Amino acid sequence: MPFAEDDAEDLRRLERLLRNTLQHGDPAFLERAGQAEATRILDLACGDCREADMLTGLFGRLGAPESEGAERLVKLTGVDIRAREIAEAADRFRSGRLPDAPGVRREFEFLAGDASKLRGHRQMGEDFDLVFLRHQNYWNGERVWEEIFQEALDKMAPEGRLVITSYFDREHGLALETIRRLGGELITTERNNASRDLVTEGKSVDRHLAVFRRKQ
Repeated sequence: MPFAEDDAEDLRRLERLLRNTLQHGDPAFLERAGQAEATRILDLACGDCREADMLTGLFGRLGAPESEGAERLVKLTGVDIRAREIAEAADRFRSGRLPDAPGVRREFEFLAGDASKLRGHRQMGEDFDLVFLRHQNYWNGERVWEEIFQEALDKMAPEGRLVITSYFDREHGLALETIRRLGGELITTERNNASRDLVTEGKSVDRHLAVFRRKQ
């Protein structure tokens, strides 16, 4: 079942924002991802994971396998405490070859669980190249979100990246401060000038995007 047109357009805007932010702010990371045999993405507190197709497509198109007959893999693991939404994501996204990127296969895995307590999901492993948090909600339980941010940093590969988006200006600033305190180093943060306004004053879809690495 396709997403509503507003949602689909939001995802197209988010893809442009993420690609352009990484190209200008962190090009070495994109180059490494394009040359890797496999890219592992962890999407925390993902809900029905509307961004799954966009994220795997963006990283899948970065580069083709170097040798004929070889295959690149892009795997996304989504985690959310809401089992119903995880089931919807599992129904919607199917593993298979990326249609417009020959030699690239993508896989999807969706797990119902608490993103602030990932130790019970040992099957997901560690060392994710990208950890993604869309519309972090720091105001709705600071302690819980500190735990989620810490899990995100802990799950990153040594050269991995954490990407967050936020609805609000002030909430984004609070999240940046907290992630820095927990051991993240801010690479870049961008205001999404194409962000779609929502009913609540000062709230818009993917209003801000920030990229972190571990402190060196």
